[in-house]
Amino acid sequence: MSSLIISNVTIWAEDGEIPGGSLLIQDGKIAGVYRSRPAGLPEEIEEIDGGSMNALPGFIDGHIHGADGADVMDATEEALDKMTGFLPGEGTTAFLATTITQAHEQIERALENVAAYPNRPGRAEIVGIHLEGPFVEKSKAGAQPAEYIIEPDTELFCKWQDLSGGRIKTVTMAPEHDPSGEFIRELTDGGVVPSAGHTGTGFAGLKKAAGQGVSQVTHLCNAMSGIHHRDVGVVGGAFLLGELKAELIADGIHVSAEMLQLIADNIGPDRLLLITDSMRAKGLSPGEYELGGQPVHVTDDRAVLADGTLAGSILKMNEGARRLLGLNGITMRDIINMASANPARQLGLFHRKGSIRPGKDADITIVDDDLNVKWTICRGEVAYEGLEKATD
Repeated sequence: MSSLIISNVTIWAEDGEIPGGSLLIQDGKIAGVYRSRPAGLPEEIEEIDGGSMNALPGFIDGHIHGADGADVMDATEEALDKMTGFLPGEGTTAFLATTITQAHEQIERALENVAAYPNRPGRAEIVGIHLEGPFVEKSKAGAQPAEYIIEPDTELFCKWQDLSGGRIKTVTMAPEHDPSGEFIRELTDGGVVPSAGHTGTGFAGLKKAAGQGVSQVTHLCNAMSGIHHRDVGVVGGAFLLGELKAELIADGIHVSAEMLQLIADNIGPDRLLLITDSMRAKGLSPGEYELGGQPVHVTDDRAVLADGTLAGSILKMNEGARRLLGLNGITMRDIINMASANPARQLGLFHRKGSIRPGKDADITIVDDDLNVKWTICRGEVAYEGLEKATD
């Protein structure tokens, strides 16, 4: 693998910012972080002049179903190739391939397909699987096909984890259907993140589940109980329970601009996980698409089922990050936490991803001050070059 030097960038390193700095990349790793261009480099080294832009750790999307016409549930190598090739254009260098509630056979094909997928250089890396459903609450199904929703089943999950080669890292589930906490403990004992989502429980139920091991909330504010003055629900629980991380779709549609500001003020960037929850239409023209076997109508800014229910998003990570950066009190360092560091920590990957530090994977996205993506480097290889503009 060739060496690469990225010069003339503001490096948002793990321990501080370095204006006009340089990054040396060798064998897919960050080999050095410098305050200027180092001397003595070989003449044949590949070089990127960053044009005084920002070098950020690559984004990690912990909840994404599809993009560029492909969906994880297609269960083909071609579909995953499309996703891993497309996502660097929005600054994403790693992600969890996310399933949807469906027939067992379809879920199993998707799990086996991810297990067999060979992560390739110069593409976003699949770092695991997010199993969204089928262990959820029917009254909060959202775009999860209700006919396939089932009760938490430890034996079935263990079978699926075996089929995935141990790659399931997050499970969205409704904790009210696991009152004993047996299923939650099975997940946590195996190093899997139980995430409360598509749930009708209230604050007391969420607090109980957090005590049993639930450590995350799926797409905050959506498909869950909201804040009421007699029961602050799961949304209020995410505000109050400091042990919980919360996924956030910052498209201005799943969560309004005003609620985004309330969330930023009350939960804060140290506990938020920026996600896209995007479906296959991301990157394509408006029209008719599919999610979980259901027809989805896609406009310029959203994806909906026939009854108007939101069906994932068409959001790009840099767009969501840009919207959050526009909130009062949110800084570029906060964006790094929400889009890179927090998800890496939540998934047990911070030893190799989520920040810029020598020895870590060379997952870098180079952006301007508006988070338009100019270059993305995935494990030392240039995966995207252009100028992907974030839009509202």
